[in-house]
Amino acid sequence: MSGRGGRGRVTLVAVAVVLAWLVIGGVAGPFAGRLSEVATNDNASFLPTDAEATRAQELSGGFVDRQTTPALVVYERTSGITDADRQRVAADAARFARVPGVVAPLPPPIPSQDGQALQVVVPIDDAEGEAIGATVEDLRAVAGGDRDGLTVDVAGPAGLLADLIEVFSAIDGTLLLVTLCVVLVILLVVYRSPILWLFPLLAAGMSYALASVFVYLLADADVIKLNGQAQGILTVLVFGAGTDYALLLVARYREELHRHERPWDAMRTAWKGAAPAIIASGGTVILSLLCLLLSSLNSNRALGPVAAIGIGATLLVMLTFLPALLVLGGRWAFWPRRPRHDRADPQAEHGIWSRVAGFVARRARPVWLVTAVLLAALALGLTQLGATTLGQTDLFTERTDSVAGQEVIARHYPAGTGSPATIFTTEGAARQVAGVARGVPGVAAVRPVTAERAGPPEENAPPKVVDGRVQLEATLAAPPDSDGAERTIRDLRVAVHAVPGSDSVVGGFTAINVDTSDASRRDQNVIIPVVLVVIAIILALLLRAVLAPILLIATVLLSFAATLGLCALIFRYVFDFPGVDASFPLFAFVFLVALGIDYNIFLMSRVREESVKRGTRAGVLAGLAVTGGVITSAGIVLAATFGALAVLPLVVLVELGVAVAVGVLIDTIVVRSLLVPALAYDIGPKVWWPSRLSRSQGEGEARDAG
Repeated sequence: MSGRGGRGRVTLVAVAVVLAWLVIGGVAGPFAGRLSEVATNDNASFLPTDAEATRAQELSGGFVDRQTTPALVVYERTSGITDADRQRVAADAARFARVPGVVAPLPPPIPSQDGQALQVVVPIDDAEGEAIGATVEDLRAVAGGDRDGLTVDVAGPAGLLADLIEVFSAIDGTLLLVTLCVVLVILLVVYRSPILWLFPLLAAGMSYALASVFVYLLADADVIKLNGQAQGILTVLVFGAGTDYALLLVARYREELHRHERPWDAMRTAWKGAAPAIIASGGTVILSLLCLLLSSLNSNRALGPVAAIGIGATLLVMLTFLPALLVLGGRWAFWPRRPRHDRADPQAEHGIWSRVAGFVARRARPVWLVTAVLLAALALGLTQLGATTLGQTDLFTERTDSVAGQEVIARHYPAGTGSPATIFTTEGAARQVAGVARGVPGVAAVRPVTAERAGPPEENAPPKVVDGRVQLEATLAAPPDSDGAERTIRDLRVAVHAVPGSDSVVGGFTAINVDTSDASRRDQNVIIPVVLVVIAIILALLLRAVLAPILLIATVLLSFAATLGLCALIFRYVFDFPGVDASFPLFAFVFLVALGIDYNIFLMSRVREESVKRGTRAGVLAGLAVTGGVITSAGIVLAATFGALAVLPLVVLVELGVAVAVGVLIDTIVVRSLLVPALAYDIGPKVWWPSRLSRSQGEGEARDAG
């Protein structure tokens, strides 16, 4: 009776936990599809408050009734613009002025010097926010398609932002669906069960719903800034990490079902064995991500809490909801490969990995030396990795309307037309500053902002003065998002800052890119060392050693360098990408090191557990044998989920997805399977220095010593 009563109480508890989570999921679920409502993708809003471009943006508010973002509608006829074309452009401009969100009156169309193009600058009210995408679509509908050899494109900062918004709108649908399908297929292959795959996938979905609630509420309250990039990473991170944690727990549960008759007893032992590693893994990722709060860029600071919330929600769900589901499923959840209560040695089920462990034992030193040399050789590819700010024409993996328009502008106009650099200076120094700015290589023209804005300001027109300041507009010769334009902005700042009494401030679209790149480099120098210290402390506490954490961090750093080296070759020679964004190295480091160390935590925590019972070298082999399959499966899941980012036609996310996928596979297959166990086996008990375990010898070590 007592046994049946105990089982009944356990069942009731498991049912209560599952029902509670299903209620939470019912409330939280709708928020998963609403994150785009609170996302913002305005680069300027992510700049540091002390950036020069930020100060320029604040000053610009006094010179206009409303802050605007220009859309550039460009018409091209290579045989020469006709009178009929001019009439069409004039009619379109009149209709553009009536589109909701457009700030009228519009300046007259700007003809190109070669007579082959006309350009209409359409200012859009910044108050439109994310609705700027709809305004641009209205402009494109008004302009219509190409006609009788006259091509029409909508480009400029507003056109670019609209195309980005369209890409990120696919996150709630396309990316989520692809991620779910990837996880489903891998779980079916791993478990070969028509039932078991459902539990991890349901738990991962619950994790995503729970994380979405907190992210939505915080973003809606303006506590954090959510952008499309962070939203996409949240999706793949929750499903990837959640499935990893589920695989580890399920594998340990399956082992314990061989040793325990009742599923509850098996789960209790499995939870005690797996939870510390899962918590340490999740804690490492959370703390590493929170180091992004040290960033000077609001976009990076936003990604840290967003992703950390995702991992925190995943830990909570995977350690409560999933165990309850598995207990209710019992042995039947594993059908048709149900584990029997036969007290079998868990190593007996891992034939392939037992053979890998045997190979490591026989060739430990050659294995870690060869793998280390191969990884170092891959790291040489870093010479091909050039961090830069990707230009508008390089930002997408496909040719968008804004990209096509920018190419037309570059062919027929000073490429900076429609997106000038802005110079704010004192009234007394304005004329001297304008003269100095015109002398900067790469500056095509400099004109003051006048009180009358219906047309282009005349060079000698009296400038508009606000609080003793004057605004100048400098048209750049290079495209505003190019390396050439950024060099011009840097030179321009040096030149105008040197004018005595000018108190000059240079801003605009290109200046935002310059300040973002500078902030990214500063963040790398600050955040990367902090992440390494955080991980070292966590590993030391978990493994109760100093030498082992140092070795693990060294292997992960080597793996990171090899990954970036290999990816540099892939990006350049396979994808033909022009480079990587300035934020890429930092994001790649945080995710690769934090997630890469996970697999070492899973392995070495089990190795330490086995070392206490068997001795270090035997413990290394046992730990490798019993965790090999599950960690490899986990790595494949995480690599595949991050690889799903490639469905979004944005170079930055494709590069990050490929880098994490490649890095995780290297960590899983090479570092965790060969390099780390071979190194630990070769060093022996001293790997646990200075803990007591480093001074004890199991039977295996005693025999080796003899």
